[in-house]
This record gives sequence, structure tokens and C-alpha cells, in this order.
Amino acid sequence: MLSAASVRRTGHVVDRSGQSDEQLLGVLAEDPSALGPLYDRHGRLVYGLALAILKSQQEAEDLTQEVFLMLWSGTAYDTARGSVGAFLTTMVPSRAIDRLRRRSRSVRLLRAQCEAAPPAEPPSTPLDRVSTAQCSARVRQALGELPESERRILEMAYYRGLTQAEIADELRVPLGSVKSWCHRGLIRLKNALGDLVE
Repeated sequence: MLSAASVRRTGHVVDRSGQSDEQLLGVLAEDPSALGPLYDRHGRLVYGLALAILKSQQEAEDLTQEVFLMLWSGTAYDTARGSVGAFLTTMVPSRAIDRLRRRSRSVRLLRAQCEAAPPAEPPSTPLDRVSTAQCSARVRQALGELPESERRILEMAYYRGLTQAEIADELRVPLGSVKSWCHRGLIRLKNALGDLVE
């Protein structure tokens, strides 16, 4: 496997690690692998800035990819306006702030929907109240019987309202693990509480 600084061309390997940022940008249109050395040089800085602003590993990774794709497309960077590093350190905060605004807008919309929804009516008869209490007890018991990882993920998602990406970030585990635990936990709950959801 070739390093990010090399590219296979007509049977030989071209090492681009010694080329300047400007040289790499000059060949990027016809040789996309020239993005590799640029990423090697500036990727850590871009990711670090994104993570510092967004406070989410997943979103920081997404933003890092977005910024380097913009660099590759060649439409955003102008060599007359400074170095590639300066461009990237200007682009990251701008794009990160856009993401924070979208996130804030989504939260406001969700809150507005929740506030506009009619309040849940409490059980009206003693029999309804007993039935609701029994269902709650069964759900708590089924949750308590789940493996720790699955129970914790479901509680964070449903009681605290966290997204799977936020859970992965808080627990410092891969997003894939969170998705697997959540999926398995929901299947176990469905099996345990099947008669309640039918």
C-alpha cells in the first residue's frame, strides 16, 4: 500500500512529500493523490481546531473531510490570499460556526415542536393508573436486566435525549459500538416487553 505522499503513475511511484503546498495544489486537479501530503501536513491542525469549536469527535472528523474536499475542488482557495495553512485556519472556524448555528436551529425547532404538542393526559381511572404503574415497573425491570453497556446507552438516549454521536463522544467509544449496543438493547427490550408493544 502506498503512503499518502506517493502516487502510482504508469508503473512508477512519484514521491510528493518534498513538494511545497503550492506545487501540490498545482497538480491536484489531474492528480487527486496530491491531497495526501497536504492532509499529512495540515490534517491535525484542521481536526484540532474543529474539535475545539464543535466539542464532538464525529462532527470534527466530518468538518475536516469537508474542508479538505473544498481544498481539492479548487474553488475556495486563492493563492494570492495567503498560505494553505492560513486558508485552512480561516476556513475551519467559519464552517464550524455554520454547523453550530444549524445545530442550535435544530434544537430550537425540536423545543418548539415539544412545546406545541398537547400535554399527555394522566390516567383517568384507578385501573388506568395501576396499569400504567405496572407497565413502568416492567420497563424498569427489563432495563435492569440488560447488559450494562446496552442499558447505559439506552438510558442516555431516551432519558437524557442524547444522540448516538453525543453518547460516543461522552463515553469515548467508537460510534459503531454505540449503534450496536443500542440496536441489541432495543431488540432485547422488544423481546422482553413484546406483549406491551403489540
